[in-house]
Amino acid sequence: MGGLSSRLGASAVGRPGGAVESRHSCECRKRKRNMGCQCDSDGEEDPDRLLNTPLRKKLKTTSKYIYQTLFLNGENSDIRICALGQEWNLHKVYLCQSGYFSSMFSGSWKESSMTVIELEIPDQNIDTEALQVAFGSLYRDDVLIKPSRVVSILAAACMLQLDGLIQQCGETMKETITVKTVCGYYTSAGTYGLDSVKKECLEWLLNNLMTHQSVELMKELSTGMMEQLVKSPDLFVMQVEMDVYTALKKWTFLQLHPSWNGPVKQLLADADVWIAMEKKELAEGMSFLDTPEGIPFLPVFRHVRLQYVINDLASARIVERDAILPSEWLSAVYKHQWFAMLRTEHDSDTGPQEANKEEFELNSMRCGRKLAKDGDYCWRWTGFNFGFDLLVTYTNRFIVFKRNTLSQPCGGSVSLQPRRHIAYRLRLASFDGSGKLVFSRSTGYQLLALEKDQEYVVMNLDSRLLVFPLFICCNFLYTSPPNRRVDSPEPESSSRSLS
Repeated sequence: MGGLSSRLGASAVGRPGGAVESRHSCECRKRKRNMGCQCDSDGEEDPDRLLNTPLRKKLKTTSKYIYQTLFLNGENSDIRICALGQEWNLHKVYLCQSGYFSSMFSGSWKESSMTVIELEIPDQNIDTEALQVAFGSLYRDDVLIKPSRVVSILAAACMLQLDGLIQQCGETMKETITVKTVCGYYTSAGTYGLDSVKKECLEWLLNNLMTHQSVELMKELSTGMMEQLVKSPDLFVMQVEMDVYTALKKWTFLQLHPSWNGPVKQLLADADVWIAMEKKELAEGMSFLDTPEGIPFLPVFRHVRLQYVINDLASARIVERDAILPSEWLSAVYKHQWFAMLRTEHDSDTGPQEANKEEFELNSMRCGRKLAKDGDYCWRWTGFNFGFDLLVTYTNRFIVFKRNTLSQPCGGSVSLQPRRHIAYRLRLASFDGSGKLVFSRSTGYQLLALEKDQEYVVMNLDSRLLVFPLFICCNFLYTSPPNRRVDSPEPESSSRSLS
């Protein structure tokens, strides 16, 4: 018997659920309870430990149960909704969360007593998948919306008057604005009344149209959208206003040749070839915008600030060569600029001293610069600026304006007036890979008086916040509007906000 007991004990050790343990196993378990044993033991679990160790088990929530049982399975349904060739077995008590169905089931509408309702879907954006999500949102606490499906779901939510789902669609759109989605989102936001989404799309376009030019985006931009962008004082321009005109040439070419599929670097060359061919077909004295093909683009080109295009000789020659713009437009701008120059030379116009914000936004020069990495930079924007040679410096996190008169060489004439005034607004921005702002600063609209060779610190930056590449955009007004000109300069230099 003793031998049999030994064999039974030996066989029980190391076997899960064994009834007999060796002395070593027992002692090991004691050590594990007291100080944590590192050896492996397959002995029976300690009952106290099992009772005090929490076990994770995910319970089915009420929301999931309702969604699965009532919506997906249609149990205890009291109404059937039919639309787009599909049926849903639903429940009036849940459908009444929708303003659409709440109105339908109340009052004297015939549908209030019907158990089968045929829905007419007038919106082509709505499909069965969007309806599935919209109906399902009535039975659950959370809804996952794919960006590729958000417009269709938004359309269904608006039709069914589901305010919570509409709001969630809006948040999804704001979070996923990219070059691929911005035009579609902008149009849909206008259609379905999401003003905050439309505003964010417009801001994205103003920031990215010129800073991150895209063939795909230019093809999608409608005439109305492009007109709104070009006329805005908030358009982030790189480098000068001539680049806005150049971008419009490329955009016009793509609108008329949507199948063009080359790289963005080749776009301008191909657009110029097309423009030259179009010019050969024009009658004497006509421009492209005078033709039936060009008339739709006329409202957009009208907002190019031509006074800052013809102030550079090379740019003026290109505009004349292209023959896109009507000659009377250019004649009017030449006349305007000539009188502006005479006022600064002979009528003591020292610049804008009382210009208000509205005048500044309408008349200011738009220009910009990209700083690829941190370092020291100094530049000037090309063009005739009425004798105001403005040097811009970025160094040691400072941005400085300097009115250069005698200290630095200048290729053009320089005003020797003791004091000159400018109105300006300087903005800084950095973007992530999708074009969203990750950093921005602005001076707001300011008036500044500078004496000869005087410097002025425009902005002092915190290096911890800077993200490169850094984009700088400036609006400048060098002359005062004729009806608001002030002949006598102010008694002291100053920088102050515009009214």
